Amino acid sequence: MVEKAAGTSSPKPMPKSALFKELAAKTGLETKQVASVFEALDDVIRQQLGKKGPGLFVVPGLVKFKLVKKPPTPEMVKKNPFKPGEMMTVAAKPASVKVKAVILKGLKEVGK
Repeated sequence: MVEKAAGTSSPKPMPKSALFKELAAKTGLETKQVASVFEALDDVIRQQLGKKGPGLFVVPGLVKFKLVKKPPTPEMVKKNPFKPGEMMTVAAKPASVKVKAVILKGLKEVGK
């Protein structure tokens, strides 16, 4: 459920408390129980994406989270896009690991 705030054109996401209340109403659970399910899900995702986990976690039918390892980039000299004819030095970046979310087929069809 996406709600629009009065006077703005951009939709606002559902707040966490409203999500918990909505899920509690649809499942017959209490709001505290829904909150504890989300806390447990958070723990499992962190464990699966952590150093000892496989680096992949799937919420069936919704989304897949995976770790993407970015290699380090060396310092280099490139053309300055803001000042034609000048060169600029781009700083080196260390290697990093990012979490990427991939929307699964069942959820992709919702936006069509």
